[in-house]
Amino acid sequence: MDGVDRQIIAALRDNGRATYADLGRQVGLSASAVHERVSKLEQAGVIIGYHAVVDPRTVGLGVTALVGIQPNEGGEDDVIAASLAAMTEVESCYGVAGDEAFVVKVRVPTVDDLERLLGKIRRVSGVARTRTTVVLSTRFEGRPNTPGSIAPNSNGTRSENG
Repeated sequence: MDGVDRQIIAALRDNGRATYADLGRQVGLSASAVHERVSKLEQAGVIIGYHAVVDPRTVGLGVTALVGIQPNEGGEDDVIAASLAAMTEVESCYGVAGDEAFVVKVRVPTVDDLERLLGKIRRVSGVARTRTTVVLSTRFEGRPNTPGSIAPNSNGTRSENG
């Protein structure tokens, strides 16, 4: 992956609906050359999908919470993760270090729905405890970090560019 690929990725993260011609103008290539590069990035697993970003409140999901999940002694992470994946309210699931094995981001319509979901999570086989933080406001979320903004130095360490 070179600098042009990184520019294409940054442009697509800003606007996933950009045409190959638009991208080409931004990076100084023809539309067909951009198409070829994007196809290679998709095949390599660098670009893994495209999606619409929706304001959760406008679709009735006004409550967001972060739930830390601590497994019990016999709790198997893969089994717990599979159970969480089956819950449509769970938007993201992170395996973490610390007291908890997972932190999940959930979105539900109401606090009552959150309470019901927490009960459902606590009933998952292998879950010992949960710890919930309700989000009061979102300052920013899902913003693209520009690939290459932290690049390796010649000695292999990383430092800020620009």
